[in-house]
Amino acid sequence: MQFEHNQSAHCENGAVSNLLKFHNLGISEPMVFGIGSGLFFSYLPFVKLNGLPVTSYRILPGWIFKRVSSRLGISIHSTTFRSETKAMEELDRTLEKGLPVGLLTSVFYLPYLPKALRFHFNAHNIVVFGKRNGKYLVSDPILEETCEIDYDDLVRARFAKGTMPPKGKMYYPTVVPTSFDFKPAIVKGIKQTAGDMLNVPIPLFGVKGIRFLAKSLKKWPDKLDERRAILYLGQVIRMQEEIGTGGGGFRFIFGAFLQEASNHLQQPWLQEVAQEVTETGDRWRDFAFEAGRICKGRASSAVSYKTLSDILLECADREKAIFTKLKKITL
Repeated sequence: MQFEHNQSAHCENGAVSNLLKFHNLGISEPMVFGIGSGLFFSYLPFVKLNGLPVTSYRILPGWIFKRVSSRLGISIHSTTFRSETKAMEELDRTLEKGLPVGLLTSVFYLPYLPKALRFHFNAHNIVVFGKRNGKYLVSDPILEETCEIDYDDLVRARFAKGTMPPKGKMYYPTVVPTSFDFKPAIVKGIKQTAGDMLNVPIPLFGVKGIRFLAKSLKKWPDKLDERRAILYLGQVIRMQEEIGTGGGGFRFIFGAFLQEASNHLQQPWLQEVAQEVTETGDRWRDFAFEAGRICKGRASSAVSYKTLSDILLECADREKAIFTKLKKITL
């Protein structure tokens, strides 16, 4: 069977969708994201990426694939390695069986990406689906076309150091059922996402985490010097709009999932909630736009860190209302 590359908005969704399509399970990127309960939020001021606090708009890397597989009854193989040699040998053996393989990599060491897009981020998912003339054939879900990478560069990407090192992680389906009932998986995905956004008691996560970031951000100009405040704000924008698709982008994907879910479940009210999610994604993008203007010194006098804080608080209120509706979903 021939592997088919499809471009996607987010790397893990796209990698999982492409892997499952190879095994004759046609599942869209939004459906992967929704069933896998990929939407989340966390603000972790004590965890640093490139020396700056981490803001995340999704669950941990790898959990989408685990949840999708569990909820659809798919058996998977997933492993990490200590030895670079053993990791590459295992990859080669799997490719020789004709199976495409998902890999966790560092963006910085992928030479086929433009230099402007390469930075130290160790949670980028790609699919390697073969070898040609000693080079590995790569389906990078964020790119329009497939590409190639040589052995040494792939090793560096798989074993990068730093925050959340990939440790050579590889994964792929081993048993995929021939028939599926998507309805229970969809409901579980929605309920899990609603619970994650509403019920985690620690104020760093979900809707509480959005409010915590909003309140913290408002204090940055006084608590930090101007340069440091801009660096902190720039990191939030980068995590939202560049690393892993981010806040606004994930809301749009989740909204598309709810539209599909509405058709599968025959529950038209989900279409209305999908529209609300999309509108909230627009507000996240408004936040990123205004924050970017502050970082570049182009903001009007009417836009301040308090303005940005207010937008985030509005997003938190919107999402609390959205997920309070969604947590009540039944078959």
